[in-house]
Amino acid sequence: MRVSKMTIYRMVHAGELPAVKFGRSYRVPESAVKDAIRAATEGDQRSA
Repeated sequence: MRVSKMTIYRMVHAGELPAVKFGRSYRVPESAVKDAIRAATEGDQRSA
């Protein structure tokens, strides 16, 4: 995913990407990343 850290941070806080907070950092499950990539690529294919 070519997105900035801030974009991921916003997605986590908006509830669009599940994450668990560990201390001062967030951990996003691999399955959530794969789902987000799949959703983004499906959206790109539909608009083409």
